[in-house]
Amino acid sequence: MLALGIDPGTAICGYGFVELTGSHLRAIEYGAITTSSKARPQDRLLKIHEELTALLEKYTPDVMGVEQLFFNRNVTTAIPVGQARGIILLAAAQNNIDLVERTPLQIKQSVVGYGKATKEQVIYMVRKILNLPHPPHPDDVADALAVAICTTHCINNILWRNR
Repeated sequence: MLALGIDPGTAICGYGFVELTGSHLRAIEYGAITTSSKARPQDRLLKIHEELTALLEKYTPDVMGVEQLFFNRNVTTAIPVGQARGIILLAAAQNNIDLVERTPLQIKQSVVGYGKATKEQVIYMVRKILNLPHPPHPDDVADALAVAICTTHCINNILWRNR
C-alpha cells in the first residue's frame, strides 16, 4: 500500500510517499511544493494544485493523509492553510483517493508515542522509522512523512474513514 502524507501550507506544502509492505515502511519520495509570497494568492493555490496533481498521477497512492487544521495563536495564518487544505481535498476527490484526516496530536501519538512531542522528536522518529540517511528538510517534509506513517497505522481501523 502506498500512502501520501501532506502537511498543508501555502508557502511550503510538505509531501511524503510511504510504502507499507507487510509491517515494513519505506519512504518512496518526499519533498515540498513551495510558492513565492510575491505571487497572487490564486496563483499560489494553482501551483500547489498542479504540482500535487502531477505527483498523484506519477505515484498513484492508495490513500492520502492530511493534517487537520489546528491553530491557537495566529488566525491569519489559518486562512491560507485552510485554502491549501481545500486544494488538497479537491485533488484527492479529483483522483478518487480515500482521505484520512488526523490532528497534530494524533499524528504525534502515532509516530512518537506522545501527543505533545516536540518537532525534534517527530523528526527523529520519522528518520528512524523510515531509515532515512538524513533528517528530512524543511520541517514540513518531516511532518508530511509523519502524516503518511500515521495514515498507514490507522488504515485498517474502521474509524479511519472519518465517519
